[in-house]
Amino acid sequence: MRHEIEYKLSPELAYDKERLNAFVKNKLGVAHEPEVFVRLLRRSVDARSKKVKVNVKVEVFVEESPDDLISYRKAYPNVKNADQAIVVGCGPAGMFAALRLIELGIKPIVLERGKDVRNRRRDLAAINKEHIVNPDSNYCFGEGGAGTYSDGKLYTRSKKRGDFRRILEIFVAHGASTEILVDAHPHIGTNKLPKVVAEMRESILAAGGEIHFDTRVEDFILKNGELKGVKNQNGDLIEGIGVILATGHSARDIFHLLLKKEIFIEQKPFALGVRVEHSQNLIDKIQYHCEDRGDYLPAAPYSLVTQSRYKGLQKGVFSFCMCPGGFMVPSATAPGEVVVNGMSPSRRDSQFANSGIVVSVDDEQLKAYQKHGPLAGMIFQKEIEQKSCKVAGGTQVAPAQKLVDFVNNKVSSSLLDSSYQPGLTSVAMDEFLPASIAQRLRIGFKDFGKKMRGYLTNEAQIVAVESRTSSPVKIPRDRESFEHVQIRRLFPCGEGAGYAGGIASAAMDGEKCAEKLVNLYASKKC
Repeated sequence: MRHEIEYKLSPELAYDKERLNAFVKNKLGVAHEPEVFVRLLRRSVDARSKKVKVNVKVEVFVEESPDDLISYRKAYPNVKNADQAIVVGCGPAGMFAALRLIELGIKPIVLERGKDVRNRRRDLAAINKEHIVNPDSNYCFGEGGAGTYSDGKLYTRSKKRGDFRRILEIFVAHGASTEILVDAHPHIGTNKLPKVVAEMRESILAAGGEIHFDTRVEDFILKNGELKGVKNQNGDLIEGIGVILATGHSARDIFHLLLKKEIFIEQKPFALGVRVEHSQNLIDKIQYHCEDRGDYLPAAPYSLVTQSRYKGLQKGVFSFCMCPGGFMVPSATAPGEVVVNGMSPSRRDSQFANSGIVVSVDDEQLKAYQKHGPLAGMIFQKEIEQKSCKVAGGTQVAPAQKLVDFVNNKVSSSLLDSSYQPGLTSVAMDEFLPASIAQRLRIGFKDFGKKMRGYLTNEAQIVAVESRTSSPVKIPRDRESFEHVQIRRLFPCGEGAGYAGGIASAAMDGEKCAEKLVNLYASKKC
């Protein structure tokens, strides 16, 4: 006999497996029955009232063997001698595209400009400690893409784009915790993601696929409106039945190449702003209405959005990629830039909480950049990052300002401790942020202070610049075939092409692109 039951429980019960099992069995009157199995299906924190509760859904098997928690199996065909397709980029979109190609009988040739996760760590250490940015290996480029060294958040509102549960199960099959199948806002953690990504690589290689690191695509081979293949930095030609372009939103050279080859691209709205860092304890107090969240509740997140009116125009100001119990990292992809991002370990046990607070950027703010055509937003983004670097001293030290000081247009005489390893320097954000963004951020922070009492404080500080929120360029594709609107056999994919907004949505998009490519070209020869 199988039951599905929902409870509203204390954190102590919801997050302690043994206590939860005992509670459920007692409630059902089967505490002394030997063949009873309790499995957690869903868990979400409800902090709307002063006494925090956790919504829990369980399934109970009485005198019945439970079915498997996941249906996905790592059973891949050998595609060593099969037709091959090219996947440019080894981030979430590229890796999931490669695995799906294998399942469909196609050999993926994955080309990644950066290094594998192990060797990539040295370049990350060089950014943090020596302020050296390797343009091909950094927090954005390398095996697993920007997602590898991130919070690993898997929540998405784009579940209609694909099988979200399948994506989670693939992660679990490659070593992620089964808790991502349960929690309402699942995350893997920056400390766990590298191992998961490496396991996915091994699946691709074991099935006969190929992954080439330190391989940067520098040219597209076009013939009669078709993409026949690509050339790498050494001039080597790689051909396939199609190309899935999954390069991420920071591959500016690819956008330049597309424009040079007269492959149609478009300017796309994005967002830009700062990261705000509070103590996690303060965020816990605000969100959980208590002095100490205790041993069971997870580090509290938040999500904020408001509208700001500046010079008669209303635009959104919103939190982005909030990282509870996390830290900030330098995410520049070229020397002379300062870019900050956030991430969290699996336990989210840092003393800090950080979040991007960003403003929508669109045509109104890009009037002076229209000479750059579809790259207007990208050039604007790059210039802000370069100015941010210059005012902070030309290294990976980032400009910072205490939160209330920023709102009051005051340069901070001192700064707080921070999780940002390269260091901070006190700078007035108005030195490099356009007034339309800085003023909207001030309006936003004031409103957020009303929504979360205690949020607007000089015990928090902002760090700049948070600019890689999404791609400033869109690579248009047909809505049905996912093929580029102009070039056949080219499948723009994931965040860099403008079709995803995080690990899960990028993964689903990668799978869809693989399926579309196979449906169109698997039985044809180049």
